[in-house]
Amino acid sequence: MSNMQRLPDPHSSEAGFTLIEMLVATLLMLFILVAIAPVTAQWLPNWKYGILRVDRDERFAFGLNRVIQDLSVAEFVPSDRLVKRPYFDGDELSVTFVRTAIGPNTHPGLEIVRFHEVGDRNGLALVRDRARFAPMVPGTPVQFVDPVVVIRPPYRVTFAYAGAQGIWQAAWHAAAQLPTRVRITVRDSGTQQTLRVSTAALLHIDTPAECVSKQSIEQCFAQIAQGSTDSNQTSPAVEQVERR
Repeated sequence: MSNMQRLPDPHSSEAGFTLIEMLVATLLMLFILVAIAPVTAQWLPNWKYGILRVDRDERFAFGLNRVIQDLSVAEFVPSDRLVKRPYFDGDELSVTFVRTAIGPNTHPGLEIVRFHEVGDRNGLALVRDRARFAPMVPGTPVQFVDPVVVIRPPYRVTFAYAGAQGIWQAAWHAAAQLPTRVRITVRDSGTQQTLRVSTAALLHIDTPAECVSKQSIEQCFAQIAQGSTDSNQTSPAVEQVERR
């Protein structure tokens, strides 16, 4: 008696799917696809919108963090040896200051950083650009380069500034000292609603080194405001003092 199994006859009904069974399976598959098509049509746009929303929020968080980090390391640096007031200019829609240059494609030393609004076809965006710092003649225009969009619509940023007294004001121009804090208010440009991510950047340096040795820091700032300081003092661009 042979142990070999008998192979099914290819012409028998047990050899595989029949034509009718194939047609039934195809019709069943088409029925399932037609049934889930409306669900898929509703789900895919929501899925795509969710992915775009997450990407937008991540880019916004990165840009806001960049603004905070840059402002926190603003330095007390006059534009030249004659003007002793720090190079800092801010209003509600822009702020310009000096910080130590870091990162790729930068020269060692100081750089001027500016955040300001620029309009395009998508709306108003907050742009960061920079320029290499060098002593300059008052009134000389600064040539900014490397513009980078840090915050895009629908978010919109406004700035406010506070000194040692903690009083907020909308502008900070030609002051004898740096603000101690810069408030960054974020609004939805569509609803004008203020978002909870609004925050304030604390400036680590707000006093020049030449005022440390003075008996009265207030008197030193008054002299800076008048444009007169001791000529034998080290330039504030070389020495900085951190606020205690």
